[in-house]
Amino acid sequence: MNNKFLLSLVLLFFTSGVIAQSKTDIPISRKLQMSEFLINKLYVDSLDEGKLVEAGIQGMLNVLDPHSTYSTPEEVKEFKASIEGGFEGIGVQYQMIQDTLYVIRTIPKGPSEKAGILAGDRVVAVNDTVIAGVNFSTSKIMKLLRGPRKSTVDLTVVRKGHKDSPLVLTVKRDRIPVESIDASYLISDDIGYIRINQFGKNTDKEFIAHLKTLKKEGMKSLILDLRGNSGGFLEIAVEISNQFLDAKQQIVSARGESVNIGGFMAKGNGLFKQGKLVVLIDEYSASASEIVAGAVQDWDRGVIVGRRSFGKGLVQRPIDLFDGSMIRLTVARYYTPSGRSIQKPYAKGADKRKKYRMDIINRIEKGEMVSQDSIQLVDSLKYTTSVAKRPVYGGGGIMPDCFVPVDTNSVNNYFYSLLQDGLMMEIAVKYVEDEGEQIKRDFPSSNEFVANYEVSELLLNAIEMSSLAQEATENDRLISRPYISHYLKALMARDIWSMSAFYQVYNQKDPIVQKGIEVLNSSIYEQVLQPTF
Repeated sequence: MNNKFLLSLVLLFFTSGVIAQSKTDIPISRKLQMSEFLINKLYVDSLDEGKLVEAGIQGMLNVLDPHSTYSTPEEVKEFKASIEGGFEGIGVQYQMIQDTLYVIRTIPKGPSEKAGILAGDRVVAVNDTVIAGVNFSTSKIMKLLRGPRKSTVDLTVVRKGHKDSPLVLTVKRDRIPVESIDASYLISDDIGYIRINQFGKNTDKEFIAHLKTLKKEGMKSLILDLRGNSGGFLEIAVEISNQFLDAKQQIVSARGESVNIGGFMAKGNGLFKQGKLVVLIDEYSASASEIVAGAVQDWDRGVIVGRRSFGKGLVQRPIDLFDGSMIRLTVARYYTPSGRSIQKPYAKGADKRKKYRMDIINRIEKGEMVSQDSIQLVDSLKYTTSVAKRPVYGGGGIMPDCFVPVDTNSVNNYFYSLLQDGLMMEIAVKYVEDEGEQIKRDFPSSNEFVANYEVSELLLNAIEMSSLAQEATENDRLISRPYISHYLKALMARDIWSMSAFYQVYNQKDPIVQKGIEVLNSSIYEQVLQPTF
């Protein structure tokens, strides 16, 4: 295209718009189209038109709410894999420790287990690519490990004590299920515990299966742990809520200026409509988690324990674009059965998401994590529950019925540094690698391990010989020692048995879980749900 022709084309573009403007209204979207055309054709340097268009989309979304987002085709694939219940890969749970991939566990009957990969193995190369000691990002390693079903990948593995190490094992990739239930077990003779990490495509089926198992084992009361659960599918939250409510009790409704999704009612066929229920939430419980907690609270079906939830009361509709990318557009607000919106206030503009995330920091600085009194309740956002007529509030998350502050002893800087540095993880992995088989002989089941195993002084001394320990105060080290011991034991339970075993140990000293048990075993439960009219 020569310069004269291009100039004529540009002038025609402008002139036609001006002429048309005098005759009829031009769609405002024409302005965006014209701008993209001009930038692409006239800008001083070469441009990637695809990236230019993506930037335009992101710019439009930036003037909306923090949850309306654009995702590239690659990001869409990862998102769908995490939420729809599976992906194609090798089937291992791993941890990067000092730039080395340690296999924590293999998925039972999965590709890696069939190929002979064992917990404790170090994967140092994937095909011809060395991954040990080269500081690869987690996402890059995931791309190397994942691939189409039935394709193969060669893993070079270092196995301690194996005379032929390193080994080269060929793994045939397969469909790997992503489970959304972290833990399910009887926390006492008649109290069940289920922890849900997200509301994925199959979470309702998993949850119902665990409910049936726990009821057969004697469960009369349930602790449902939704802490850290950032949400997922709305319809799955509805199905989970349905397990607790009577027929025709509304679970949630959703509506916006252009979209009216309507209300969702319980069907009355739930498996746990009777029996005491405690729901655990914290500042990271969001969206679908808040739908469940809100429905339980508004119908006085159970007691909410923990800290104020995140406050995401917006519904996104995923809209697939022709190239595999996606816009997740907020189309409605959702309302709990009492009619409250729990969406917290948000700013607009390019840095809105940063400000939105800063809300957690603001809560800490205001003292909310240690005292519920710092939370300002707005009378205009006051509602009442459906049965007991207790006051509940909208505008900023679900307020717990029983507040539990952060355990400041367990989160001192020294203990937090150990977590961030991965030192406890590293020591636990290596110890299980050396002593795991003997531990399993001494404690044949996870229940026996949880009840009777004690962390050795050897492990604790290894922590206290670290540079992090030398930099800490004597008081911090003394305060942290029982927490370190407890966390090491939980990590060992996970590595030897399962994530559920991890929580069997961890929950023994978790203040929110322990408060939930206290609520169920005392008059607090009835007192909270006492009618106020």
